[in-house]
Amino acid sequence: MASFLQLLLAWLGGCGCAGRLVPPSDRFQGSKAGFFRGNASQRWERPLLRSRRSWVWNQFFVIEEYAGPEPVLIGRLHTDVDHGEGRIKYVLTGEGAGTVFVIDEKTGNIHVTKTLDREEKAQYTLLAQAVDRASNRPLEPPSEFIIKVQDINDNPPVFLQGPYHATVPEMSNVGVIRTATPNMDRETQQEFLVVVQAKDMGGHAGGLSGSTTVTVTLSDVNDNPPRFPQSSYQFSVVETAPPGSAVGRLRAHDPDEGENALLAYSILDGGDGAEVFAIHTDALGQDGIITVRKPLDFESRRSYTIRVEATNTLIDPQYIRKGPFKDVATVRITVEDADEPPAFSRPEYRLAVYENSPPGTLVGKVTAVDLDSPSSVIRYSILPHTDPERYFSINPQDGTILTSVPLDREVLPWHNMTVVATEFDSPTQASHVQVAIQILDVNDNPPQLQHSYEAFVCDNAAPGHLIQLIRAVDRDEDGNMSHIIIRSPLGVREPNVTVRDNKDNSASLLLRAARLPAQGGALLVPLELVDGGSPTRTGSPTLTMSICRCRRDGAMHSCGPEALGSPAGLSTGALLAILACVGTLLALVLLFVALRKQKQAALLPFEEEDVRENIITYDDEGGGEEDTEAFDMAALQNPDAAPPPLQQRRLLRRDVLPRLHFPPALPSRVPPQPHDVASFLAARLSEVDTDPSVPPYDSIQVYGYEGQGSSAGSLSSPGSSCAGDSDAGGYEYLEEWGPLFRTLAELYGAPEGPPPT
Repeated sequence: MASFLQLLLAWLGGCGCAGRLVPPSDRFQGSKAGFFRGNASQRWERPLLRSRRSWVWNQFFVIEEYAGPEPVLIGRLHTDVDHGEGRIKYVLTGEGAGTVFVIDEKTGNIHVTKTLDREEKAQYTLLAQAVDRASNRPLEPPSEFIIKVQDINDNPPVFLQGPYHATVPEMSNVGVIRTATPNMDRETQQEFLVVVQAKDMGGHAGGLSGSTTVTVTLSDVNDNPPRFPQSSYQFSVVETAPPGSAVGRLRAHDPDEGENALLAYSILDGGDGAEVFAIHTDALGQDGIITVRKPLDFESRRSYTIRVEATNTLIDPQYIRKGPFKDVATVRITVEDADEPPAFSRPEYRLAVYENSPPGTLVGKVTAVDLDSPSSVIRYSILPHTDPERYFSINPQDGTILTSVPLDREVLPWHNMTVVATEFDSPTQASHVQVAIQILDVNDNPPQLQHSYEAFVCDNAAPGHLIQLIRAVDRDEDGNMSHIIIRSPLGVREPNVTVRDNKDNSASLLLRAARLPAQGGALLVPLELVDGGSPTRTGSPTLTMSICRCRRDGAMHSCGPEALGSPAGLSTGALLAILACVGTLLALVLLFVALRKQKQAALLPFEEEDVRENIITYDDEGGGEEDTEAFDMAALQNPDAAPPPLQQRRLLRRDVLPRLHFPPALPSRVPPQPHDVASFLAARLSEVDTDPSVPPYDSIQVYGYEGQGSSAGSLSSPGSSCAGDSDAGGYEYLEEWGPLFRTLAELYGAPEGPPPT
């Protein structure tokens, strides 16, 4: 082994250096070392040559991963100037110097102190120098050399990106990682775990190996057709379900996934329910939703059968042999009975009636039946807000529609209303129908002039001059399409104007006379307008034409009396009208003053005789100024001044609507005299009770009149005398009645007492 290492070191060292290679001592066995001397010419048989320096360096080698008990000698540095005297010091600098590589400064031996790894660092570059130990003076120029780390098989193969994942379509052919079988099915197993091993040294003994895992996922292809779990389905739906209502859901099973599992559903032709029901696919593309397409009727049909087909939306031609990619199922739908409202015989009604028909005229009839029970009683009515004017009425038993008032087509040609049919036994079950009633036209409108013409004629116009072109119209439906005759009435005509019918519902008014009345007057032209309807209608308008002064070009200059040259100012008629107004106002003022004086004179005696206050309390609501007639205050103050009894007058309330009242029966007895207050009040009360028009109805009247002939005499009359009462003890007892009667006591001579508290 030692001889092998010596040969290896000799070969490695001789590749790049000149000098003599000396084998290391026995304690360095197991490692390689190089020994270099500087003066090689002294040992080679060649002429002596002068060298620039006495040593040459190239490179050393060290084996990686070597681990020994002590530092490993990898080489030795030596110079010819070193004679073993100990004054030479070897210095090593550069990469790893002092840490990885150390040198014996006396002998020049280089040792490696750590285990090296070529995969971390493959080589080191260092500088070697010999210096004087005492003075550190360089004895040789520094020389660079390289220490290379030799590789050994110490690293197994490594998969840098493992574990790996791969996807391959199911049913695929050979690939890089090859499928072992051609018919791998994703629906059976979706993932496979593969272990891959790599060996170095060509797989020979002693080599290292590494392994990784590869997960192979089978991607889906559309190789499975859809299949219904069952061949037939049963659903039910109530007959009142509106179109668009869901009946049920179907789902065909497809083992594929993603877009390969998307389905489309359809109803095949040939079934008896293909026109009544529809099917569509949900948003996820999995379920088929059956919906109502047309209204259902339990009484007419109670069940339907349809055939539903489920198809893949995406089909791969490569796997078409595995088809067909569709499936069919039979669906039976049962219609359930429900309590339905009455059904009209038509979805809407259009009726007609002639205008001006008398109330009660038959317009038409609507009919509704209860489909659940045809013998059920139906009641008919018109929605009030659809016929607010109550033009029509309906028989609630049979649905007959009648007119309530005469109708006018020219005012409203169509009437639209809603009729309601309700089950008599179940009022909540009701249905509505629209009824349109057309008002048919009759020739009930006479022709009339199209416009309110303001015609004028020039006072100097020549005979035959066209004064005005007039046109007639007819408000009836076909009136304007028939010919209207325009002419002058027989026996009544304007002698100065000729009416010429143009045969197109128009007429020309032509001047006949050569001389017209004085300017400022007017011509009244009577007309007769006759339509062609049945019966014939005739209009008799009168056209007024002003006679005006015109310019030479025929334009109007002036019309009316002011054009006769009268001076500026008011006309005689205007002055008379103003004077009449002023006279009327003066008469009204005088009449008002006279009535006011008469009223003050009538009230003055009562104010002098009766100085007491009369309080009238009543609960009737006031009626403003008109409420002054609700009570006769004079009757309450003095019965002698009362107005005549009810037989001679009749007062009506103005704060309520007048109603028809029968005159009350006249009393059989003679009215009481005014001084008989009790009889007077009884008579008034009797009048109120027998005649409800006498106000007020619910008032309380407090009369302040003191009756005559009282045995107790007057209690507080100012004219009563207190003479003779002093003998009976006077009025001192009034002081005992308290402060409230102090004023009364003072009036009757009682001494003045202390002021009230």
